Amino acid sequence: MAFKICSRLTALTLRLKSHPTAVSALSSGCGLTVEHDRQNRRFTVTPGSGAGDHDCAVLHYRFTGEKEVDLMSTYVPATFRGQGVAALLSQAAIDFLVEEKLKAHVSCWYIKKYIEDHPLQRYKELVIT
Repeated sequence: MAFKICSRLTALTLRLKSHPTAVSALSSGCGLTVEHDRQNRRFTVTPGSGAGDHDCAVLHYRFTGEKEVDLMSTYVPATFRGQGVAALLSQAAIDFLVEEKLKAHVSCWYIKKYIEDHPLQRYKELVIT
């Protein structure tokens, strides 16, 4: 697998790709890109070309109302673990909430922890309790 993951995430940038399924991408500056697949309601990080879905880190969500989502689960393959990939996925999902003016139920334990670990960011204001 030929990819490099930085131990510390740098400034994140958002750019929309012109793609019919409305996929947007969030890059870490470390060569990792989070893709937002709106049609399949998921955020993904793939380690490189030729990688299949089983090699992909993914955060799944579903709409529970017109302006509400449930951040259901986060999965990171063993090769990505401990390197900030789940945090990158979580940040992309939170950015999505902010941009779309959504509120979230948080079913995923990791995203709950991520929100708790960033109290100064006021992410808790986005959470439906």
